[in-house]
Amino acid sequence: MRLLLIGLLSLPVLPVFSQRTTAKPASTAAQKVKPKLRTSWGVYSDSATLTVDEARKLASALIKVTDDKKAIYTLATYQLAYRRLAVTEDENTGKVTPTTSLVAKQFAATPLPEIWIRQLNEQLRAGEELYLFDIVVKDAQGKLYFAPELKIRTK
Repeated sequence: MRLLLIGLLSLPVLPVFSQRTTAKPASTAAQKVKPKLRTSWGVYSDSATLTVDEARKLASALIKVTDDKKAIYTLATYQLAYRRLAVTEDENTGKVTPTTSLVAKQFAATPLPEIWIRQLNEQLRAGEELYLFDIVVKDAQGKLYFAPELKIRTK
């Protein structure tokens, strides 16, 4: 009786042990390495802290993405966020408190549109930030890649 009980209890386990898993070799297409991309805005290719005048010059500069072999990628889209200094006023007390506001927009061409260039040249002040993010580029074969972000702070 004991042997019968042990035999019946072990039957559901047998199919699990009978299945074999074989490791498949990785295909060469799956082993392709993504290119190491570098975003540059004007002469700056890394996040930096600039004077207000230097940052204003960037507004009309080209945004470029290259790889480690110096191949240039076509910009598909990117977003620019402009974090600017602002103030809020308490309606009850009238007290003014410094804060920041954020203006952002998605673009598909470089340099920035004329209205953005003009606004940045007129309004950019020390302590504010320009932030390029969600940068999507195409290679020569039409493959899309995300490029590194770039943040410019003003002093």
